[in-house]
Amino acid sequence: MDDLVRQAMARWPNVPHCSGWLGLDARGRWWLRDEIAQARGAFTSGVPGARGSLLEHDGLVAFIGRNYDVDAHGQWFFQNGPQRAFVELEATPWVWRLHDDGRVLAHTGRSAQPLELWLDEEGRAYLLTELGLGLVHSQDMGLVAQAVEEGGWVPGTIAAAAMPGRFGFVTSPQQRAAGARDPA
Repeated sequence: MDDLVRQAMARWPNVPHCSGWLGLDARGRWWLRDEIAQARGAFTSGVPGARGSLLEHDGLVAFIGRNYDVDAHGQWFFQNGPQRAFVELEATPWVWRLHDDGRVLAHTGRSAQPLELWLDEEGRAYLLTELGLGLVHSQDMGLVAQAVEEGGWVPGTIAAAAMPGRFGFVTSPQQRAAGARDPA
């Protein structure tokens, strides 16, 4: 976490958290979801415009990546100064990029060490690492296949819907928060 973020948290410790304003897609891209985007539907709804605006500013994307973390409930967030902005996840908290030399890098640029390979019912690949579970970027499936063929990875199978519970992450902190306020 950036030092400036830590200083802001110490200076303003009681800033309320927000949810629904930031999304992470299955390709590791960040989306800013203003009120209009949120009114169109959930981040994963598929409704045109519900994802919001793709963040393309390299400095902002890097800042989010450096200040990306998880709370005790499995909700991933971006610590934006004193405010915690919970992230809506299309798939998993991490999106992995694989490299020919064996490196595995997260969408944030962090390096990771693969521990297990999982495949879901649609053939998508997921790696469990010391950082947690993440979806392998679709462009890197050839490297997954190569590693399996060479005996480097032996995949297990799991339903995509079972992953949040099994690996301890929340895909929609916004829906979780709404459910906590609504006992119905």
